[in-house]
Amino acid sequence: MSKANQLAKKKKNRLVIRTIVLLLLLAAVIFTITTKNNEKVLKAGDKAPDFELIDLEGNKHRLSDYEGQGVFLNFWGSWCVPCKTEMPFMESQSKEFEGKGVHILALNIKDTKLKAETFRDQYNLTFPIARDIDESVRRAYNVLPLPTTILINKDGIIEKIIPTGMDEEQIRLEMESIQPK
Repeated sequence: MSKANQLAKKKKNRLVIRTIVLLLLLAAVIFTITTKNNEKVLKAGDKAPDFELIDLEGNKHRLSDYEGQGVFLNFWGSWCVPCKTEMPFMESQSKEFEGKGVHILALNIKDTKLKAETFRDQYNLTFPIARDIDESVRRAYNVLPLPTTILINKDGIIEKIIPTGMDEEQIRLEMESIQPK
């Protein structure tokens, strides 16, 4: 085979490979777009999806059990630096709002039970901590960054979604905003 034919064959092979790669990328983009559109993205004003999880003490927690009360639903992980920062503030405010109809329910993502218990003990946390072992609740609420807090009012309606850590004053103000009147 002549050198010119070899070059032509190499060019043709590169064109075929590039075309295949572009088609694969296009298929991936189309797949991503179509599957994203099928997911219900929650927003303020939506009914909060009900769930049932077990806390570190073995108690069941259903969101529907908190009807008539405000729920500060916090998604967290032990490796998350902002989670470590806000947890002591959440503990302080949970005591402040204990008798005011606002409850913290913290949902741990991806930690073992031992890691979650160690974290709880390290920060002396007394509010319920449930483990979302299969991440079904995280997916139902479309939570990506940790921490994320979902504020749910007494009627089970999402008031606000906060996809970042908060300081103590922010936590206090947010808990006040879902306090039953």
